[in-house]
Amino acid sequence: MASFPDILKSTEIHPVLRSFADEVRAIAVRLMAYTGGLAALAFLAADLLGTAPVIASVEPQARPGWFEVAKPHPAFAVSQVDFGGKPSTYGIRRHPEGGRKDSLIWGMGGESPVAEVEIFRLGGETPDNAPAAPDLAIRMGLLGGGEAEAAGIIDTKFGPVSLIRFPAQESKSKPCLGFAKVFEGTRIHITGFACHADTIAAQRASVGCMLNRLTLLAAGNDSKMAELFARAELKRGSCNPAPVPGDWVSTLQEPQLRGRL
Repeated sequence: MASFPDILKSTEIHPVLRSFADEVRAIAVRLMAYTGGLAALAFLAADLLGTAPVIASVEPQARPGWFEVAKPHPAFAVSQVDFGGKPSTYGIRRHPEGGRKDSLIWGMGGESPVAEVEIFRLGGETPDNAPAAPDLAIRMGLLGGGEAEAAGIIDTKFGPVSLIRFPAQESKSKPCLGFAKVFEGTRIHITGFACHADTIAAQRASVGCMLNRLTLLAAGNDSKMAELFARAELKRGSCNPAPVPGDWVSTLQEPQLRGRL
C-alpha cells in the first residue's frame, strides 16, 4: 500500500501545466493594467475637452426682418379726411429689434396708393437720421425711386413739417407731395404722402389735414407717444395749414396776398 508522501507526489501538477497557469496569470495582470490605463486616459480626455473652449465654424443665423402683424389693432386714426372716396387700410409691421410701423393707406387694392401716413417708432434696427425720401419713393411706387426736391415747410399741430415733392411718372399720373417729421429725443418719425390732388396747394392742404386730424387711439406703455400727442392736441389748428413764416420756398409758390386785387 502506497504511503501518503507517495500519494502527494502522484497528485502534484505537471510542470508544463504550472508554467501555463503562471503565464495566463501574468497576461491577465497586464490586461488589467492596460484597461486601467485606457480608462485613465479616457477620463483625462473628457476633462480636457469639457473645459476647453469649442470654436464653432458655423456662422450665426440672421434674424428675420420686418413682418406684418396678422390682426392689427389700430393705435392711430385720421378722421374726416376724403381722398376721392378711396377706402383706408390699416397695417402694422414689427421688427425683432423693437421697431414698429403703423400705416394708414388710402387707395390700396390693385392700384398705387393715393395717400399714406406712417408712424414709425424706431428700435435698434434703424438710426435716428434715416433718410426719408428714398423710403417714401418706394412706398409711393415710383419707378427708379424718383427725383425728390424740397417743397417748403407747413405748420401743423406737430410743429413745422418738411415737404418733399416728387415729379409725375408713368406709374403716377400726378406729382406726389411727401412729408417727414422727426421728433427729437423720442425716436418717433411721422412720414407720408399725398398724390391725388391736381395742384401743389391742394396737396399741401391734404397733408395738413392728415396731420392735424391724426389722433392717438392707444399708446400702450409708450409714455413718450402719449405725451407727444397730448401736447399736439393743444395746438390743433385748421385743416388748411399756412406756410411757416420766413419759408421762402412756400412763399414763392403760394404768396400770401391781402386785400383786393
